[in-house]
Amino acid sequence: MDLESGVFQNHVKKESWKTVLTLAYQSLGVVYGDLSTSPLYVYKSTFAEDIQHSETNEEIYGVLSFVFWTLTLVPLLKYVFIVLKADDNGEGGTFALYSLLCRHARINSLPNCQVADEELYEYKKDAANTCLTPTTAFGLRLKSTLEKHRVLQRFLLLLALIGTCMVIGDGVLTPALSVFSAVSGLELSMAKEHHKYVEVPVACTILICLFALQHYGTHRVGFLFAPVVLMWLLCISAIGIYNIIHWNPHVYQALSPYYMYKFLRKTQRGGWMSLGGILLCITGSEAMFADLGHFSQLSIQIAFTSLVYPSLILAYMGQAAYLSQHHVIDNDYHIGFYVSVPGKLRWPVLVIAILAAVVGSQAIITGTFSIIKQCSALGCFPRVKIVHTSSKIHGQIYIPEINWTLMLLCLAVTIGFRDTKRLGNASGLAVITVMLVTTCLMSLVIVLCWHKTVFLAICFVCFFGTIEALYFSASLIKFLEGAWVPIALSFIFLIVMCVWHYGTLKAYEFDVQNKVSINWLLSLGPSLGIVRVRGIGLIHTELVSGIPAIFSHFVTNLPAFHQVLVFLCIKSVPVPHVRAKERFLIGHIGPREYRLYRCIVRYGYRDVHKDDMEFEKDLVCSIAEYIRTGNAEPNGARDEMESEDDKMTVVGTCCTHTDGIQLREDDVDKIESAGTSELREIRSPPVMQPRKRVRFIVPDSPKINRGAREELHELMEAREAGIAYILGHCYVRAKQGSSMLKKLVVNYGYEFLRRNSRAPAYALSVPHASTLEVGMVYRV
Repeated sequence: MDLESGVFQNHVKKESWKTVLTLAYQSLGVVYGDLSTSPLYVYKSTFAEDIQHSETNEEIYGVLSFVFWTLTLVPLLKYVFIVLKADDNGEGGTFALYSLLCRHARINSLPNCQVADEELYEYKKDAANTCLTPTTAFGLRLKSTLEKHRVLQRFLLLLALIGTCMVIGDGVLTPALSVFSAVSGLELSMAKEHHKYVEVPVACTILICLFALQHYGTHRVGFLFAPVVLMWLLCISAIGIYNIIHWNPHVYQALSPYYMYKFLRKTQRGGWMSLGGILLCITGSEAMFADLGHFSQLSIQIAFTSLVYPSLILAYMGQAAYLSQHHVIDNDYHIGFYVSVPGKLRWPVLVIAILAAVVGSQAIITGTFSIIKQCSALGCFPRVKIVHTSSKIHGQIYIPEINWTLMLLCLAVTIGFRDTKRLGNASGLAVITVMLVTTCLMSLVIVLCWHKTVFLAICFVCFFGTIEALYFSASLIKFLEGAWVPIALSFIFLIVMCVWHYGTLKAYEFDVQNKVSINWLLSLGPSLGIVRVRGIGLIHTELVSGIPAIFSHFVTNLPAFHQVLVFLCIKSVPVPHVRAKERFLIGHIGPREYRLYRCIVRYGYRDVHKDDMEFEKDLVCSIAEYIRTGNAEPNGARDEMESEDDKMTVVGTCCTHTDGIQLREDDVDKIESAGTSELREIRSPPVMQPRKRVRFIVPDSPKINRGAREELHELMEAREAGIAYILGHCYVRAKQGSSMLKKLVVNYGYEFLRRNSRAPAYALSVPHASTLEVGMVYRV
């Protein structure tokens, strides 16, 4: 349900309650699948080893009290009422918090930022709602400190990456834990010696089917998600109410925090270590914030407070009521969910639980895809193949490489651990680490973005940080019993992200240091010293200013180029969406008669890149509109490193300037029978056997001068001849005399990732027949 229209969030706020309630219902299947299945394994993991269930019931009451207050303080108080308000123009998650901080303080790690980016609507919307400059003295000092010290900026990026890596680790562990716990219900229906041979194969089969179905997209089975979770929540709450009434109506007394004190006083170190199992009751809480962009703040709050939260409390109370009257435990796996289910209902409940576990797993897998797409867009993850599984809901994506990697890792931990205890230890550490990262970033948001006092930020960190640090310590103590898995997985992904980000920055710095000056270009004269051939040449570059070294490298070896040359930079900006009317920044390089243009295409980290044909049409049409309007409306932003004549103008896509130039491309046969347009048309000169006939339909006013008309003629002629993509293929090598670590990172780590990731041509959807790669060695 990833509605990726930039206007969507504002639209929802004006919608009726019917729309809000519909979104709340839909959020059940996408957001709460993981959180709602936690009753399957919380008590089982808690009583696995560290504490025993005694006849005094102090342990079970203490655990229930911990579960109740943990659910109340973390998901309800922290996320629903506080963190959800820290959205990045409707988007949530770790990178959304980092993006929000990047706009309020210049700490962005992306090297190709421009002043013009701050003129985007998303920036202005922030400025309209809240002042971008902190109003408190401490906030101003903090902002200044962060902007001055590069080390602090890198630390913030590292913190965001650690949270991201733990989310990916959670994407491996949660499906394994949820499905394995659901399948464990078979233990009550067959002998133990048979059960141990059935449980793992059944869980692995379900996991393989789950990952194999990912390429169909969540929209094809999405209609099943919300009903399954709704049925599951009603089921566990009904069973909970039955157990409370039938076994122990006074179990509500255990909700008092006094029972937590009695629990820790009696169990001491064992009780502290068992907190790692209690922690699992809040797995999936981060999804409420991470999936905020799919729905709306109000719909998520309504769904949690009215249905999810009370259902979970009733489910845990019901299990505690049953266990308080059943003290004779034959074996460890009887302290669990299914033992409290009435015998006649166990098979139906088992089926619903497996379906709910699959839904919960689906949500975290989809979230992993989304966060890797964000990391890749911001230059922190190698380029991967991103498949959009829905033509209407663009946020629903599928990444084949990540999908099969997650499946193999998921199967490995399932087969390797074979029990919920160690799986729970691993999953708990991943969950609590993400929450700690969110707490730290939120404290900065409170000061820098919300302009609150530092006292409020310290209170937030101390209160929630203390709770999470207690659970973190209890999870970390289980390092050898499974908690090492998320640390190992996160460390591997963190190494990959840091190496890729470092190599990307070094390659960009080389481009900046070795770019060709405009004076060198002007010295070549109007012919540029080369043969100008028909067509448009798109030179892909990461530079937002200057002429890339790849241009001079190419001209030196092959003195021929296209009659129209466009230096194309496709970059991501730290906002969720860039409106279509602000998509392009276009300007001339040198005098008009050179027919050299710079085009910067800006995308938000959740925007969808168009296919090659649509993109080419938008690009040519936008250049034509820029030619028609000239420099009458520059955006005022000028790169300091550029000369005075290189001004950039904001130009939208074809659909945004309907009263401007429109591009029409027809086959030659169709043109002969086509009627004439009422608008004036600039036609291209006759050519021999053209593939396409290109026409620019120009509005009557304002009138365009002769120079602009000639420029449009030449642009049309070049478009008919076709577009060629010239891509720089850089081989990054460490300089002579570099340290051994730098040589290892650049020559082996980054080069290995570059060779095994998608080429830049894939991100552009470039047809191979029109692509020319120019190789060049970068010594960094």
